[in-house]
Amino acid sequence: MKPVNIALRKADFAPHEQTIVTYADITATSFCYDNGIQALRLSNSRGHLVVLPYYGQMIWDAVFDGVDLTMKNMFSMPRPASDIAGTYGCFAFHSGLLRNGCPSPQDTHALHGEMSVASMDSAGLECGEDDEGAYLAVTGLCEYVMGFGDHYLAAPRIVLRPNASLFDMAMAVKNLGGAAMDLMYMCHVNFAYAKGARIIQPAPFTPERTQVRTAVPGHVKTTPDYLAFIDSLATDPSGLEVLDEPERYNPEQVLYIRDPASDAANNTACMMRRVEGDAFHIAYNRKEFPQTVRWILVNDDQQVAAFALPSTCEPEGYLAESKKGNVRSLAPGEDASFVVRLGYLTNHEADEAEAYIHAL
Repeated sequence: MKPVNIALRKADFAPHEQTIVTYADITATSFCYDNGIQALRLSNSRGHLVVLPYYGQMIWDAVFDGVDLTMKNMFSMPRPASDIAGTYGCFAFHSGLLRNGCPSPQDTHALHGEMSVASMDSAGLECGEDDEGAYLAVTGLCEYVMGFGDHYLAAPRIVLRPNASLFDMAMAVKNLGGAAMDLMYMCHVNFAYAKGARIIQPAPFTPERTQVRTAVPGHVKTTPDYLAFIDSLATDPSGLEVLDEPERYNPEQVLYIRDPASDAANNTACMMRRVEGDAFHIAYNRKEFPQTVRWILVNDDQQVAAFALPSTCEPEGYLAESKKGNVRSLAPGEDASFVVRLGYLTNHEADEAEAYIHAL
């Protein structure tokens, strides 16, 4: 079946929610928040996603089987902002693309780069079928062009399927410029913190494979006790497998999962299994994403367990990542693509996913 594409116009988004299309058990409705930011709700029999089609194509909200997957935050709605910190209440966003991570005092880029809050040039919906069956996708294009600088085309994509609680978050980027461009991309997924949850990963909780970040960025307020605490965690991170001590994560903890195991096709997965037996899940390809980052923060205002952030780099800012050799280069005309499958699993689905991870 040839896909059917529906072009969207900002003028068609109204304060009241209205149906655009229903296809194979999936419905797409449009609405505007009170501040005018456009949104799409993709719903199936299991739950829904709220996607901001013109605002970095971030996923603002995700709920499946009645479980809210999104971090606790201070934002009642998305807000216009020059960087992601000004609207940090979303479930997931595209972090990058030219620059990424937390800028050092010597860096000049915004927190998590320009794509996170980019204004999209166009957006649409796609109804189609592929090897996995029917799907409904949010599509979009964002052309970045800077005089005397870089020029690229970014094409993010969100794909939901009938009766599914897992969905795909994808990014494709092409260098349209006449010179090589830097590429730093992270799929930044802010799952809700679940007290007592157990993190299941294809790497042991040893200092070599589950490495605690001891270099603290400037936005984190520290104390001598906190610095001593992260030094002790760096020596023995095994206590971070179960999220049974929320106070460990105020201020935040960042970890790097080194060399996670993968299958013959380089696919890997991580999971956070809640005490109820169900789970949050994320799967990706290590060839696309050579780095895996974990970020957990628990305080009165924000509670997030980003237990696996697939990335091409670590989040220490452009200059630091350049020194590590973690900044990828795209030649003129070259493109790169990334796909992450993520979402929610029932108890039975989580049993199967845990067995798969342990078998890697």
